[in-house]
Amino acid sequence: MALCERDRAVLDVERTWWQEDGTKSQVVKGRLGISLSRYNQLLGRLVASKDAEHYDPLLVRRLRRAKLHRRWRVNADLPASRRPER
Repeated sequence: MALCERDRAVLDVERTWWQEDGTKSQVVKGRLGISLSRYNQLLGRLVASKDAEHYDPLLVRRLRRAKLHRRWRVNADLPASRRPER
């Protein structure tokens, strides 16, 4: 299934939001008209999408790596008895 216009817009915002004036929340609200929480939900779904990877491979792979590193960092801080099984 191809990406819809909103999905492409979410990826475009993630790629360029820091170049604009204002906070990320302000840029998301101004360009997409949605809350930062909703934006993050959409972005999280898109990161797992092959279509999103085809649309912007560098961005999607960077976001996947960042997610993986966050997971490693969180798990490293947990006691061994509470770490998820692999």
